[in-house]
Amino acid sequence: MPKPLLQLALDTFDLPSALAPLQQAAPHIDIIEVGTILCLAEGMGAVRIIRSLFPDKTILADVRIAEAGGIIAKMAFEAGADWVSVVSGAAPSTAEVVYNVAQEHGGEAQIELSDGWTWNQAERWREIGIDQAIIHRSRDAEAQGELSWGRADLDSIGRLSDMGYRVTVAGSVRADDIPTFAGVPVHVFIAGRAIRNAADPAAAAAEFQKAIAGVYTAQEQES
Repeated sequence: MPKPLLQLALDTFDLPSALAPLQQAAPHIDIIEVGTILCLAEGMGAVRIIRSLFPDKTILADVRIAEAGGIIAKMAFEAGADWVSVVSGAAPSTAEVVYNVAQEHGGEAQIELSDGWTWNQAERWREIGIDQAIIHRSRDAEAQGELSWGRADLDSIGRLSDMGYRVTVAGSVRADDIPTFAGVPVHVFIAGRAIRNAADPAAAAAEFQKAIAGVYTAQEQES
């Protein structure tokens, strides 16, 4: 099972607030997420600037496309994004348009799984060609104070992986959550505030990478 990647979510209200922790944590980060809030606050200019500063990093423009998929995806890819996100509530035609634009630009589209998505939808997205999905911890469980990932969450990740998805895990992930995913095929872990708001973002990101390596390297050795 490949070692998961680490993604830093930059959901800030302005670019300077995003760049300060990013520049410290960047050596330990695999994917830079220009978060939805930052995209709304700064537009695609944020993607362009981050691309210019980090030409070798994978960049996600987390634009959460719901409609006007061709236009928004084209804007994001032309600004320098490698990946864009589509919400699970978007029409299949929108998801397909975004996927096609991604292919034209050598990029990828991700499905952001919101509450209410179905396995039939997941099959349809795979038929379109999309093979990345972002899964969040159950909102219902979180609202009830359950702050750990449950068996149902982990089973869903496994089932999505069996369907051919590379699964990104999001939702207040902490470094000490990583052992929970032992044996679970995660493609990317997203960290936001745990790194962005840390006193030492570089050390916080390094701690995540150490936790990921500790769990997944051990699994590779066992297999």
